[in-house]
Amino acid sequence: MAERSTAAVDVADNSGDDPLTAKADTAATDGVAEDQKTAEKTAEATESKAVERQSGEQPPITAPELHSGHKLARRYRLEECVTRLDGFSSWRAVDEKLRRAVGVHLLPADHPRARSVLAAARSSALLGDPRFVQVLDAVEENDLVYVVHEWLPDSTELTALLAAGPLEPHDAYQLVSQVSQAMAAAHREGLAHLRLTPSAVLRSSTGQYRIRGLAVNAALRGITAERPQRSDTEAIGALLYAALTQRWPYENDAHGLSGLPKGVGLLPPDQVRAGVHRGLSEIAMRALANDGATASRQEPPCTTPDELARAVASMPRVKPPEPEFTAPPEYQHTTYQQGTYGRPQPRPQVTQPVVVPPPPLQSRTGKALKWAVSALLIAALGLGSWQIADRLLAPEGKDEPKNVQPTLDDKKPEPPKPVTIESAYDFDPLGSDGGENPGDIQSAYDGVPSTYWPTSRYVGNSKFGNLKDGVGIVLDLGKDQKVDSVDLSFLGHTSVDLRTAPAGTSSAPSTLDAFTTQVSGSGTQVTLRPTKPVTTRYVLVWLTDLPATGDGGFRSMLSEIKVMG
Repeated sequence: MAERSTAAVDVADNSGDDPLTAKADTAATDGVAEDQKTAEKTAEATESKAVERQSGEQPPITAPELHSGHKLARRYRLEECVTRLDGFSSWRAVDEKLRRAVGVHLLPADHPRARSVLAAARSSALLGDPRFVQVLDAVEENDLVYVVHEWLPDSTELTALLAAGPLEPHDAYQLVSQVSQAMAAAHREGLAHLRLTPSAVLRSSTGQYRIRGLAVNAALRGITAERPQRSDTEAIGALLYAALTQRWPYENDAHGLSGLPKGVGLLPPDQVRAGVHRGLSEIAMRALANDGATASRQEPPCTTPDELARAVASMPRVKPPEPEFTAPPEYQHTTYQQGTYGRPQPRPQVTQPVVVPPPPLQSRTGKALKWAVSALLIAALGLGSWQIADRLLAPEGKDEPKNVQPTLDDKKPEPPKPVTIESAYDFDPLGSDGGENPGDIQSAYDGVPSTYWPTSRYVGNSKFGNLKDGVGIVLDLGKDQKVDSVDLSFLGHTSVDLRTAPAGTSSAPSTLDAFTTQVSGSGTQVTLRPTKPVTTRYVLVWLTDLPATGDGGFRSMLSEIKVMG
């Protein structure tokens, strides 16, 4: 029997979900995998024991009876209850201090899972990764435990996206790439999700995917797993499967999606729906790692998010669709006359015969000119015939040009090639204590997208809290090299300059002014291309504006650098 993860089952992540989605997902509990059943039975037993310890019989734990307008910590005003389930409730609220929307989970302080929810929320908040919806506060107060998290009104749940149809191959590629890299980073810090359903994945208006409920959603429901990395990996495979086929990869319907036909097993996505990208279909099956699914495949299964992220990075990049252009309307020829615009005009009737005058008599001068032109034509034809005959009768190779050198037009420029980065170090003109995480510098150019070099965390504003103009990384190319462009991948929207040291410099400059600014850019995927190729040994990637981390701070994470020359 194939192993299934706790993330690929029943109740949807309701941290800010639509109640209708929660009802639809609850209907899918018949398809719960064996490991989740065990976890839920354990959670139920724990709750039963907690009730027995109370004096006398007590009714089941219910969600706190609060109402719209109630304030927590004199700051968070509850607006709308979006979920009331299993002794806790979830709300859309307003942070009146910062004037922004937030989400709030509420449960009684004596709830059997209150302690684990607080611990999970605080661990998630410490991660500070912008690819996850950030936990902003986790408090026990007045017999209540509440967890405050970001609310992203400009983002759309994957559930809603799939309701409209399967994703385009490029969107599905971005989904599995970004989610697997984010979960790989979380597991390196010892955090698992275990509730990675379509309602837990959001896509922003800029196309970035973010994950909500890291560790917290599972703690709210008392879900655990013996192999958390395997569970989250299979959940990512289920998300990719659904994105490619608009079907849930199990027999039971779930998350608003129809399941597979009963008794046929787990079919590859490219056999469920025509036109599915073959490489992405292979990745989905490797993540799901079903015994029958992988029997006919050449590649081994992926059992951790990091293995899955590496598998996605090694496949050819899926390009976005070409923009469609509508053909302009055909040009229509029209005529125009005053009062009859666009109407064909009848030909005038000839009512009288036209008298054609006889041609004039040629003079002697005209005859002489005619004979002169004829003579010139005859002479030209004779001269041309003689040149043709001379070329045909010439010895072989006589007229061939010698030592013909190719012109500049005949030489095609060579395409840029990757330039090896010999070493790198963090660059901070102010020389702050400890530098900018120098131990993680190599992660920025190791060829693994799931690793990254983070800057220090700054507060106040995205301009490094007005403490400095920027920070960066100096790349040592080993010798003077031609640099055509530098490709950068960031986790979060970052502004950056490309600066270079003068050619012939034998040691890296120690001041910012010693580098020359070539070009600037911003975004998450940035290509910095000078107006013309630059020859240099030392390249400075200089960050000038940082993305917000969601907890009031600012930090950038540089996951990949590629120098082309």
